[in-house]
Amino acid sequence: MKKVKIVQQNRLPHIRPVGATFFITINLADALPRYVIKDLQQAFEQEKIHIQKTNPTNAKQLIYEAQKRYFGKYDHQLDSKPYGECYLSRSEVADVVVNKLEAMNGQYFDLQAYCIMPNHIHFLADTSIQLHRTDIIIDELNLDEHYTQLDEILRLFKGNTSFYANRAIGRSGSFWQKDSYDHFVRDEREWDNIAHYILQNPVKAGLVTHSEDWEYSYYKYA
Repeated sequence: MKKVKIVQQNRLPHIRPVGATFFITINLADALPRYVIKDLQQAFEQEKIHIQKTNPTNAKQLIYEAQKRYFGKYDHQLDSKPYGECYLSRSEVADVVVNKLEAMNGQYFDLQAYCIMPNHIHFLADTSIQLHRTDIIIDELNLDEHYTQLDEILRLFKGNTSFYANRAIGRSGSFWQKDSYDHFVRDEREWDNIAHYILQNPVKAGLVTHSEDWEYSYYKYA
């Protein structure tokens, strides 16, 4: 099945093939100052425009690499300069997130790895599980009826966890940042690199010495 959905958010395209495996990052609403987000977005946009103007034969690959660098800088800011209340460092909030990931696992996606950091989360999810139902054959004609796209999965996840996390700590208001970063995994080598990146995030951030010491992480194949 080759249907692809492209969603435009904050000037960054989110390419979401049906049944793909996705690397997803969601930040708390106050995880970064607005000016940091704006500066990073503008830097990426300028680089993308430059590539499009010069129009090299490998323009798509260069833009893809630029977007990966943008994410790397973005994630480095989250790790090296924690900002905001870091609600996810509280066990009652992290438990809300874990419980929802586990509840959605097996229905909306196959959860392969996750890490809950103080101000953001990463997880790796294979949505092809939806295409392997035994009660119905999903094709192009009934796809919209029986397949839940990633944007709807994220909406359900963020809405539910926002409500219960806020209730757990007695607050109200925005919990997650409106936008999120998602990247569809193109091959096995990239999958290995992303899984390693997720599990090593607490080590890289200086929170633990060994990845297995971080309580709020998971690897399906451990």
